[in-house]
Amino acid sequence: MSESFSRIAKIVYITIAIIGVPVNLVAIVILSKGKCGLSTCTTRYLVVMAAADLLVIIMADILFHICSYYLAVSFLNITPVCCVILVLTSAVTDCSVWFTVAFTLDRFVAISCQNLKRKYCTERTATTVVAAICVLLCLKNVPFYFVYEPVEIIDNIPWFCYRKPNYFTEPGWMMFDWFDTILTPLLPFTLVILFNALIVRYILTASKVRKGLRGQRTREMSSDPEMESRRKSMILLFTISGSFILLWLTFVTEFLYYSVTGKDPGSYTSPEFVFQQVGIMLANLSCCTNTFIYGLTQSKFREQFKSSMQYPVTSIIQLTNRKNN
Repeated sequence: MSESFSRIAKIVYITIAIIGVPVNLVAIVILSKGKCGLSTCTTRYLVVMAAADLLVIIMADILFHICSYYLAVSFLNITPVCCVILVLTSAVTDCSVWFTVAFTLDRFVAISCQNLKRKYCTERTATTVVAAICVLLCLKNVPFYFVYEPVEIIDNIPWFCYRKPNYFTEPGWMMFDWFDTILTPLLPFTLVILFNALIVRYILTASKVRKGLRGQRTREMSSDPEMESRRKSMILLFTISGSFILLWLTFVTEFLYYSVTGKDPGSYTSPEFVFQQVGIMLANLSCCTNTFIYGLTQSKFREQFKSSMQYPVTSIIQLTNRKNN
């Protein structure tokens, strides 16, 4: 990696951490209050998405990347600790991605499957889905602990984590690598695009039907309460899904590149390595965007945010007035 790109990468990861930690904490606090005008199941998905994004930033950006820049040798570099960090990073990244898929599926059912909506779009179902995703993906990432080996052993203590050379050559590890990348992000990437396409098709069809039944012109559709509700739901869904697709696109493209060429990522040339690292940076950046999306698309979220920001100032003013009186 060139020195200039290394400096850029350092700035990017520090920026992601500085922005991502507070905005996700704000999202968790505001959404947990349940005053944003969203359904309980939608709120549950958005809260766990923010929590997973926060953990990704802590594990991947802070403990892995930033600490490697400023703490060349520390407790975090001991091989077992390093392996645990890498396993947890992979697990929380998978959860973050699949929570987005679960949220998209929930909105697909709510918008397009009216008969299933009452049974599926509930807080209980959302909790069950989230718990199942967490358990299954944590178990799936356990093998990653055995993928790495120490770079050196000093005083019988193994240091640093290096991916075993046979990871990309042995059939068993190659199958696991394919399974891992298909599971995250290829399959989620495909499912998010599919669900959004089906929703668009359903909305277009439903709009034509409702227009005919109500005898309204296209410009009058905004006065239809049901269509207005769907429109708001679609805006939130499409902005979250679109952000996910755009920011993971480079990562997916890089995987397809080394799959087609059969090239070991460990032997990438400088331009290929830079492209790979940019994909990782953009994927991590996706953990910072959802809170801004809520602020842009949800008026009640903005109101709660303003109220939260004004509360400390109001409290100080009230306390000062009491003392003066």
